[in-house]
Amino acid sequence: MNFIVISLIALLALGAIAYIFGHNRRADGTEEPIVVGEGDCATCTPETPKCEQICTMEAAVKPVEYFDDEELDQFRNRAADSYSDDEVEQFAYVLHTMQATDVAAWCRSLTLRGIALPNELRDEVILLMQRQ
Repeated sequence: MNFIVISLIALLALGAIAYIFGHNRRADGTEEPIVVGEGDCATCTPETPKCEQICTMEAAVKPVEYFDDEELDQFRNRAADSYSDDEVEQFAYVLHTMQATDVAAWCRSLTLRGIALPNELRDEVILLMQRQ
């Protein structure tokens, strides 16, 4: 019987503590607004264009991230349809050796470095990005 009484008192005490700390009131008694976070750039979807814009702006001011693909810098300022089969194969090798979760970041990296993804790989890249 004592165990039940002690358990009820402890439960009431925990409830009171949770209410006090969980209630959003300022010291002057006014309600504090609840702010919902936006999420990070990894959670952007095509349905949230604002998120995509924010992530693009953030990426533009951050240092460029490399994916062991420094050799692709030689293709700066080239058109996406101007690559030879061997050059497309260099891009494909990098693409096929990375995690699917890194594909979107890799594409951002290429864009920031002024490197156009070969047209031959665009469909595959889109499929990989949709799977994640």
